[in-house]
Amino acid sequence: MNFFKVLEERRSTRAFQDKLIPKKALQKILEAANSAPSAGNLQAHSIVVVRSADKKNALAQAASGQDFITRAPAALVFFAEPTRSAVKYGLRGARLYCVQDATLAASFAWLAAVAQGLACAWVGAFDDSAVKKILGASADAVPVVIMPVGYAAEKPRRTGRRKLEEISRLA
Repeated sequence: MNFFKVLEERRSTRAFQDKLIPKKALQKILEAANSAPSAGNLQAHSIVVVRSADKKNALAQAASGQDFITRAPAALVFFAEPTRSAVKYGLRGARLYCVQDATLAASFAWLAAVAQGLACAWVGAFDDSAVKKILGASADAVPVVIMPVGYAAEKPRRTGRRKLEEISRLA
């Protein structure tokens, strides 16, 4: 799919078909995430692929009952790794750069999913401690996003965007 068509097709989808994601498609999504730029090429993030119904249920509860997470065949959870980034960039790396790394990886993953006819949603509202416990993450890992992925069972309407003049300026 053409890149600009991918951007046009991207939506936040919260209804998924009961259809598994092919292994090859998931591999391409993870490869796209891995190709994202990162501060100092430290790649200060990690991804947990969640397919277990029990773990998806627990994640949905940790995300204030956002049950659509349970209906996706997979959920990708992106973690920032502050310690990895702090080695080179100190406090700024630990507080910001690792989160940017995880966010870029998640964005690349989402676009790769759309390019393959899949759909996602960005879930940022959740209990960090609960997510870490559910997935056995390290003490210093910071969950950044839960991203349910699957074949859409809906086509959400395109949401409006601010005018370019409102979000950009020349300096």
